[in-house]
Amino acid sequence: MFQRCRQLSSAASSAFQGPQMSGFSTARLKMVDGQVRTNDVTDRRVLDAMLTVPREAFVPASRQALAYLDLDLDVSEGGGKRFLIKPQLTGKLLQAAEIGEGDNVLVVGCATGYLAALAAKLAGRVTATECDSALVAKAKDAFAALGLANVTCKAASCTEGDPSAAPYDVIILNGAVEVTPEGLLGQLGEGGRLVGVSAESRPPRAVIVTHTHGEFGHRALFDAAAPVLPGLERAAAFVF
Repeated sequence: MFQRCRQLSSAASSAFQGPQMSGFSTARLKMVDGQVRTNDVTDRRVLDAMLTVPREAFVPASRQALAYLDLDLDVSEGGGKRFLIKPQLTGKLLQAAEIGEGDNVLVVGCATGYLAALAAKLAGRVTATECDSALVAKAKDAFAALGLANVTCKAASCTEGDPSAAPYDVIILNGAVEVTPEGLLGQLGEGGRLVGVSAESRPPRAVIVTHTHGEFGHRALFDAAAPVLPGLERAAAFVF
């Protein structure tokens, strides 16, 4: 299995040439073995996707050395901060979503598109939304460079999703919410599931919301923390 992981990492890196290629490939393998597997991610398809998709391709050049660290990585280059959530949380959410090969998936608040690219390796079709138009352009460039034809990125607020491609089998939040995302739940198809981090109460937890027979079921998965998505923050309380 270890040898197979190395082969997958080598193949993923072949599309990106440069003096750091070997270092990134090694860092990707260490990320999966040291951060993802050790946090109970055992789904072979998820692990293969994380070994295949180069996270550094979704990070500004000035921060690529941080691409495989266990942190929420700021990928914005001006204005409001936008993040790629931690690798271990990314893997755990993808595993919880149980994405099927023919599934229609929405990734909300995708930033530069790393989580959406991983989902594209698992699903039939992926729509990603991001409120920062500059990051939308970067995501599209990265998808094209990786030859991912089944994923698209659109400029949209985190609250609105993309009703034009609904209903979705899976909705994944690339961040946390402090309020219930009602507009997104309305785009979830029958039998669909939404996964993300709920910070509506403390401690924040990863949750899965399922849609069955017109009803929504909610289940906490594990304690987790992530930056809150723009537009899904709790309203500030009035203070005298």
